[in-house]
Amino acid sequence: MFFGVTILIVFAVLAILMMTQKIHTIVAVFILTMATALLAGIPVKGTDGILASVIEAGAARLASAIIALVMGGWLGQIMNRTGITESTIRFAAELGGDNKYVLSMVLAAGTALVFTAVGGLGALILVGSMVLPILTSVGIPPLESACVFLLGFATGLPVNIQNWAYFSTLTGVPLDQVRNFAFVLVGLTACATVLFILVELRKTGSRSYFSTSPVQAEASAGKPPARVPFYAVLTPIVPLVLVMAFKWPITPALLTGIVYALVTTRPKAPFDVLVRTAHEGVENAAPAVLLLIVIGMLLKAVMHPVVTAGLEGFLKAVIPSTRMGYILFFAILAPLSLYRGPLNLFGLGSGLAAVIIGTGSLSPTATMGAFLAMERLQVAGDPTNTQNVWTANFVGVDVNQVTKKLLPYLWAVAAVSAACSGLMFF
Repeated sequence: MFFGVTILIVFAVLAILMMTQKIHTIVAVFILTMATALLAGIPVKGTDGILASVIEAGAARLASAIIALVMGGWLGQIMNRTGITESTIRFAAELGGDNKYVLSMVLAAGTALVFTAVGGLGALILVGSMVLPILTSVGIPPLESACVFLLGFATGLPVNIQNWAYFSTLTGVPLDQVRNFAFVLVGLTACATVLFILVELRKTGSRSYFSTSPVQAEASAGKPPARVPFYAVLTPIVPLVLVMAFKWPITPALLTGIVYALVTTRPKAPFDVLVRTAHEGVENAAPAVLLLIVIGMLLKAVMHPVVTAGLEGFLKAVIPSTRMGYILFFAILAPLSLYRGPLNLFGLGSGLAAVIIGTGSLSPTATMGAFLAMERLQVAGDPTNTQNVWTANFVGVDVNQVTKKLLPYLWAVAAVSAACSGLMFF
């Protein structure tokens, strides 16, 4: 019990340091890894020691997820460079017209579609630079525009198959179960997006916050809009179909999507585009790859027999043993997924999830469902996210305002998602 309380205190201290931006997430996770291993008494050397079984083995623990992340980044850069991303957003803008409700929903849907395949801050900047001015040009205030964009981003992300690889590798749950629950999350987040638009945009006027949208500006400058064949816009769907319908592994499915994008858009010097975007994809994925490497080390530390034995009593005393307790526990504590906290799978929660599974406090599927439910609050609401920071800065609002505006909607999504997880997996 003492060991569990001590680790929880370390969690809390590191969360506060990240919350106050005193320490980077990668550094915090590595410190937690070493603190866990040393406090548990794992020896430094030896086959079961820190150097070999934690650092060396941990660096490769999430190798399959890292490869999927890099391939997904490559596909995203192909879509950006060939004009697929831009054409998707422009089509959504034209379809939406000038009605702010329709336009918001269509652009949110277009953003969601893009991020089923694209990832990384570079892609977010590209899409946001087009979407946000269009939203503000029809009278949607900057804060609400930022929220609509982030909700669209959050809606598409659960079915981004490079994330499926991470969740499956982290929890040991088969890919099809991750996929099935991911579509539940998409539906719930889409409902929250529609509700946000209907409720929050009623409070706004008709003022234009940016003088012209990117579409209007390019038209007035005589610049032809980027166009690709309509079937090229289906690029992000191709890997999804291959994985879901034909049971392909993720990496070849993503590679097929890359080839499909090149064949359908036929860029000049296609091999040059292929190589250049490969480099850009690796560069774009690098920060996330580094985070996954240290998360892998943390996983090896917390799954060490010495650590799981030390935490078993503490977690069994804290984690609910009934379905209703499970639902209420995660629904109420969902904000602990903010600031890379203990319920955040892209922060300190990656280690906690492994410990919960390792000690048998919850089944792998119940753990996966709970933490993916918590990810709904984190993905668009965490002020430490690069997507939140960039979006808030672009529209000129404080990043914490975005969190406050989205909190009731995302918390509700996380709570309902936890209930769905309880019914499906507990």
